[in-house]
Amino acid sequence: MKKDNLNSSLVFWDTAKVYLYNYLPDVRKASPNTTAAYQSSLNHYIDYLERHRKCVRKNIAFADFNRDSIKAYMAWMKNDCLLAAKTCNLRLTAIRSLLEYASNEYSELMSYYLSVCSVKNIKSSGKPIEFFEPLHMKALLSAPHTTRKTERRNQMMLILMYDTAVRVSELLNIKVNSLHLNSRVPYIMICGKGRKYRNIPLMDKTHQHLNRYLKEFHDPLKSDCALFYAITHGEQHPLSVDTMEVMVKRYTNKCISTGIEMPANPHCHMIRKTRAMDLYQNGVPLTHIQQLLGHEDLSTTSGFYAFATLETLSKSMEKVNGGQSVKKWNNKETMAKIYRL
Repeated sequence: MKKDNLNSSLVFWDTAKVYLYNYLPDVRKASPNTTAAYQSSLNHYIDYLERHRKCVRKNIAFADFNRDSIKAYMAWMKNDCLLAAKTCNLRLTAIRSLLEYASNEYSELMSYYLSVCSVKNIKSSGKPIEFFEPLHMKALLSAPHTTRKTERRNQMMLILMYDTAVRVSELLNIKVNSLHLNSRVPYIMICGKGRKYRNIPLMDKTHQHLNRYLKEFHDPLKSDCALFYAITHGEQHPLSVDTMEVMVKRYTNKCISTGIEMPANPHCHMIRKTRAMDLYQNGVPLTHIQQLLGHEDLSTTSGFYAFATLETLSKSMEKVNGGQSVKKWNNKETMAKIYRL
């Protein structure tokens, strides 16, 4: 890239727009959510350049995407804005991705891309995975008051979300014709991240629930409409992710009011993790769980679920101790075995 192109705002803005509006959705087949996240991240860095590096917005060019500026940006997000490491690293990933694309268009920009690749991600402390215990999940699935039609719909959503371990956005995008209930092995077709499809088998009870739900909520001649919907002023409209999150919190609070101890900060994604954890603890291979979850890389699955819970640790220690069950976790001898380098 010539020096004038390196400092050309026209080259930057044109390249960035082609990257966001053509390359990501059409070439990489990125989902709308991924594209929106990258767009937001790049705009956040541009805002930073304008407000804190005194750059004139309309004059911003690839020269402003240098290693020193991006290192300062990462430090600002971490120390001044107190943003989570995951958020900071996502924004760095978006910048790297744009520069990688631009370096393929203009070879002289390769040095900028490689130098930014050397900027280190912010280390994040690993947190234990959040999921519902069996008692919690059973209570949550029973929480809807099924004498009401909308509550029966809500229960069906919770059952299907747990059985298939789909993301909440995937659940809300399911259409009636995504269900294949008359197949030899009944299954549902899910459109996941990156517009990639996967088929998930349905358990017998879920199959029965869906047949009842379809008879009550859907015209058999209309198969291209959303499986789950709400009605306002006589018109069907899709449900939002926020509606689902509020629903899960409401049912969790209902369980708490009946004396059941529930997680403090419940959310829809915990149901997906709960299903995966249940399968993992029951010996289902990680490769099968990976297929269910729609993870492209097995390391993503193993990173989330391949750790020892108290229950599995207890069983392992029971074998080591010759069949003697370890139940008192506050026992000094037991704690010494667990907390040992």
